[in-house]
Amino acid sequence: MRTTFLVATFLLLLFSLGVSCSEGSKESSNPDEQIQKPLNPNGDSELALLMRAMFDEAQRIKQQIANNEPVTLTLDHKKILTAHATEPAKAASEEYKAFAAAYLQNIETLETANAAQVAVVYDGLIANCMTCHQALCPGPMVKIKKLQ
Repeated sequence: MRTTFLVATFLLLLFSLGVSCSEGSKESSNPDEQIQKPLNPNGDSELALLMRAMFDEAQRIKQQIANNEPVTLTLDHKKILTAHATEPAKAASEEYKAFAAAYLQNIETLETANAAQVAVVYDGLIANCMTCHQALCPGPMVKIKKLQ
């Protein structure tokens, strides 16, 4: 009986160790690898995956601002102009291109903003996301509001 208990305990510990080792964080320093895997069963467009990665980066930036840390950008945000979209006609529209250009301008401003300006610039960046999504793709607005 005692031997069975010891064997069972050992196996449980071994299993726990194996699970904890296999579920380690796999953060990548390569920005292209930060783009997430598809959530939809039929797959997601390159632009949808990019925007999810942009959301994750914005969450990290929000935390950096809250902690008075320097803001770091790791994604290639210019891909917003070339990434394949779920609805290519929308991404090819002049309206989308104007919103994307404004977003990229906000990103450039965020990169060069001093500590006193960074929170205001970040708020403008998120407002730009909301305005674009109000006009072209309202689905993600609930999630974007979490970045404010």
